Amino acid sequence: MTAPVFVVDASALSPAVVGGRVAVSGPEGRHAVTVRRLTVGEAVDLVDGGGVRVSGTVAQIVGKDSFEVSVGGIEREAEPQPRLTVVQALPKGDRGELAVELLTEVGVDEIVPWAAANCVTRWKPDRSERSWQRWSDAARAAAKQSRRARFPLVAPLASTREVADRLASATTAIVLHEDGSVPIADIAMPASGEVILVVGPEGGLHPDELAAFPSALIVRLGPSVLRTSSAGMAAASALLSRTSRWQLPSEADGALGPGVEG
Repeated sequence: MTAPVFVVDASALSPAVVGGRVAVSGPEGRHAVTVRRLTVGEAVDLVDGGGVRVSGTVAQIVGKDSFEVSVGGIEREAEPQPRLTVVQALPKGDRGELAVELLTEVGVDEIVPWAAANCVTRWKPDRSERSWQRWSDAARAAAKQSRRARFPLVAPLASTREVADRLASATTAIVLHEDGSVPIADIAMPASGEVILVVGPEGGLHPDELAAFPSALIVRLGPSVLRTSSAGMAAASALLSRTSRWQLPSEADGALGPGVEG
């Protein structure tokens, strides 16, 4: 059984040393003590979302909302290469949060919400911050569930012009399209830099949007058409499997690819 993961501010983890202690309080401490009912001696992992992971055991329960961890090990993960960013057109309903969860679980580094022309959903100016926060919360929860030490960045809502600018500066730019002539299996992934993957809306990409992305490869994912909420996950998995990020430690210095929770 894997150890549960709790998120702690970087300021609390940065001075941690093997043999020392780290205190966990606030919502994470309350959840650990009152919901998960941690006990002294139980193994836990603490992460800061920026690549630091502290493994240890519960040394002391303090009240109903705090506990202390005896530090057994500290890992500081380097930023993975190549970096994978997914530009996700806004899906309908709560499928936006689903897309974020799936992208986070497979290891995407940045998620950019995109107001594509054919999106049914729109983030109205007075509610945009709330919608962005829901995506950020979904990414944080999925990162904890998948035991990530480095959480994905959820960028502000992007326009087509802003997406085009990002694609122009990418090491490799990919746009998923059902009429693409290049299969995703033929994409050569760089060893470093940034790969940006664009996932369009349920209604498909507008011709003007394709014209706005001249630097991108127009790629077909497979023989069937996936929902926009799952297409990004499928494509990201296919791309990451072709990098050292998903190789075994004996084959590369990168981390293992996603496992399966029992």
